[in-house]
Amino acid sequence: MSEEARQRQIEVRRADRPGDLGWMVMAHGELYDRQFGWNADFETMVAKIVAEYAAKHAPATEAAWIAEVDGERAGCVMLVADDRPGVAKLRVLLVTPAARGLGMGTRLVEETLAFSRKAGYRRMTLWTTDNLVSARRIYQHFGFVLVDEEPQHAFGHDVVGQTWSLDLDDGPAEA
Repeated sequence: MSEEARQRQIEVRRADRPGDLGWMVMAHGELYDRQFGWNADFETMVAKIVAEYAAKHAPATEAAWIAEVDGERAGCVMLVADDRPGVAKLRVLLVTPAARGLGMGTRLVEETLAFSRKAGYRRMTLWTTDNLVSARRIYQHFGFVLVDEEPQHAFGHDVVGQTWSLDLDDGPAEA
C-alpha cells in the first residue's frame, strides 16, 4: 500500500445506500466521455446493467460494492449471475482518476472473487475493451485469461471488445 493510501480513509462497502447505483451510472458516463470520448451509448449500457441488477438481483448470489476515499464515492464493481450455471460476471469496475494508485481496483476485484467463491460459482467472466489497460493488469494479476476478442464499433468509436475468464476452482486468488 502506498504512503498516500495509508494517509487516506479507504473503505470498500456494499452498494446499498441511496444514490450508490445512480452514482455508478453517472460516474461511468462522465468518466468514459472525458477519458475516451465515448458517447451516451456507453452510459445507456451501464444504466441497463445497473437497472437489471436493481430490479432483480439475488442477494445470495449477486452483489455490488462502492469504494470510498475520505467518505466520497471513488469506485465501484458489481457481480451478477451469468445465464450459464456456476458462472458469475464481473461488471462495471471503475475507479475515479483521483483515487487511482490507491489499490482500490484490486480491492474491488478481491471482493467479487471472495463473494463468488462463497456463493459457489466455479467460473467468473468479464467483458471489457482493450484500451482499459489498468483494469486489464488487475484482471491478469488475479489469473484471468483472455478467451475472446473482436473488433467492433461501439460507443462512437472502433474498439476491441475482450472477454476474460477465471476458473474459480483453482483456490483463493492471491492479492
